Amino acid sequence: MDVKIVHEEKYQQFTVTLQGDEEAELAYAKPSEKEIDFTHTYVPESARGKGIAQQLIEEGLCYARDNGLLVIATCPVVAKYIAKNEQHQDLLKD
Repeated sequence: MDVKIVHEEKYQQFTVTLQGDEEAELAYAKPSEKEIDFTHTYVPESARGKGIAQQLIEEGLCYARDNGLLVIATCPVVAKYIAKNEQHQDLLKD
């Protein structure tokens, strides 16, 4: 499923608006200027299993890389995604 991801810096989240005004989101915190902590991923039940969470996570990780940020993966879904995708493991904060 191809989706349009919007980065809402003010609310510290990446979002996708789905049918019926439902939203999927990847929320984050900025514990310091050089770190981003992905805290939570949410996809409405009606949209699960379509790869939306992975697209949100990929967008968040690309943002981290483009901005020189170290990643903290508090969200277990993000941690699992990074563990399965070696190309992003260098972003993790030690």
